[in-house]
Amino acid sequence: MNFGIEIPRKISLAYGKVCKPLCNELGLSQTAFDILMFLGNNPKYKNAKDIVEIRHIKANLVSVNVERLVREGYLTRQAVKGDRRKTELLCTKKAESITERGRQLQKMFFEKLFAHIDDNMKKAFEEVMQIIGENSDEILEEKE
Repeated sequence: MNFGIEIPRKISLAYGKVCKPLCNELGLSQTAFDILMFLGNNPKYKNAKDIVEIRHIKANLVSVNVERLVREGYLTRQAVKGDRRKTELLCTKKAESITERGRQLQKMFFEKLFAHIDDNMKKAFEEVMQIIGENSDEILEEKE
């Protein structure tokens, strides 16, 4: 099997295209929007390191964009109890309307992405992705 890099690349480009009008309207870069959506959609992840590791956004871009989002009132920094060197990033009330609109945009994007795919194919796709995830976990847990 050779899936190549074209499909993930096309999905990423299509997502960026769908996000662009909202980002322009809000005056946010795609990276700033991605950071807000990541934090808003994944409340268990709360720090810049998580954004770098999980979203694969370069640390310098995370730093610059988080600083701007804090300055503009979309994020706050909160010290972690027991370790004053660590801070958590939390979405503010001001960010809620953006993340809600972003979720609607993401829902619409996935509806378009899965257009012309019947329920049986979607179910099979979900099952295959679940198995691939489990297989990936097994590989990651193997001792070297």
